[in-house]
Amino acid sequence: MKFENLDVWKRSATLAIAIFQHFKSSREYCLKDQIKRSSLSISSNIAEGYERMSSKDCVRFLYYAKGSCGELRSQLYISLQVGEVSTELANKWIIETQELSMMLAGLIRAINNANQR
Repeated sequence: MKFENLDVWKRSATLAIAIFQHFKSSREYCLKDQIKRSSLSISSNIAEGYERMSSKDCVRFLYYAKGSCGELRSQLYISLQVGEVSTELANKWIIETQELSMMLAGLIRAINNANQR
């Protein structure tokens, strides 16, 4: 399977695009840089994992993507508190990171279970 066909990759790429667009004019350069990087890291690590030649490597990069979901969620809470993101948008993106994290956990589980057979 190609990573481009994975719903978790599609959704994470869509989230990164939305975040890049939202923070385009932000003057909070440090926060803007960090939040853009963590959002981009999710889909990038999924892609990199799927391009690896072993399931073990794939799972490792999926864990990196899952970690980036947590990092992004933390940054969204901070962005909300400093007024860079509205409550409605922050909550929407926080829920999306939680759902992406669950999807990644399921994908990791499925790959690990397939390797145990």
